[in-house]
Amino acid sequence: MSVNVVDLSEFDTSIRSRFTDVIGSKLGGRVESCSDEFFAEAANLLAPKMPIRDKTRYTYQGAWYDGWETRRHNPEETDWVIIKVGVASARIIGCEIDTAFFDGNQAPAISVEGVFAETVPGPDAEWETVISKTDCLPTQRQFFVRKDGLSEEYYNYVRLSMYPDGGIARFRLYGTPVPVFPTSLSTVIDLAHVSNGGVAISCSDERFGTVDNLLLPGRGIDMSDGWETTRSRHAGYEDWVVVKLGARGKVSKVVIDTAFFRGNFPDKIRLEAIDAANDVSALEADAKWTVVVPNHKASPDLEHEFEVNLDYPVSHVKLFSIPDGGIKRLRVYATRV
Repeated sequence: MSVNVVDLSEFDTSIRSRFTDVIGSKLGGRVESCSDEFFAEAANLLAPKMPIRDKTRYTYQGAWYDGWETRRHNPEETDWVIIKVGVASARIIGCEIDTAFFDGNQAPAISVEGVFAETVPGPDAEWETVISKTDCLPTQRQFFVRKDGLSEEYYNYVRLSMYPDGGIARFRLYGTPVPVFPTSLSTVIDLAHVSNGGVAISCSDERFGTVDNLLLPGRGIDMSDGWETTRSRHAGYEDWVVVKLGARGKVSKVVIDTAFFRGNFPDKIRLEAIDAANDVSALEADAKWTVVVPNHKASPDLEHEFEVNLDYPVSHVKLFSIPDGGIKRLRVYATRV
């Protein structure tokens, strides 16, 4: 599948704000196998933090790199790594390849393929092209978007190949999770959860922690995997994030978790909701949001639970951190309509 190469600003606007990194280790993505990882482990590709470099550090194999690096002189066409998607399955729109600090030993080109399989597939599986072979540059982030848009097929395993060998620091693969909803519409589920199709589509700020963290499973490991904003300096300021739910639903309970935020949690929290089309511009243009959870004094390191019992469906929620601060998770429990 041919791709467009785009810059960071365009990728953030058109891809990262609308889709999910479906292979991230925070979501449960994991490396299953690879052709080679002599110099640096393939699992580093999925690490949530930005890559680093320590030129004074060496291992038995050679210079230490924070990424995936294979031997030289690969006799095969490619080196490859097979990755389990972190959700049940996903349709794919684009990817980020970061060759940070790989300068002269970077992967010259990459491709991405996918398959849906009941067991871990091998290199001889019936792989389908998701991102066609594309050249890579040294020591920089590169963003590739499918020209045909979101893939028609959905996959639970992907294979990243590099031609013929070399190093890649990070790999992000964006798409839409294909949720497996309960058969009964009366079942209450978390419609904000990323595995159920929830996605954060816009926000006021994410200086210290990104908004996609709000929708991850579990309560995280520390402040690094939550949403945290810049300290505000203006009276009346409010930080916010808009979340598109995985399906329209009638909300019965909301949980706003400030786990690990002990001196930088919000002073107050609020949640609003709306039933609207999936159009960010329409939502921001005089949208009539309904207050679901009114301004509530927040506490540190706590799951704040609110029984709301809406008798009408909503498609989006808007979480406020007042005036700023850090929030770990947002749960929106509802029945689908």
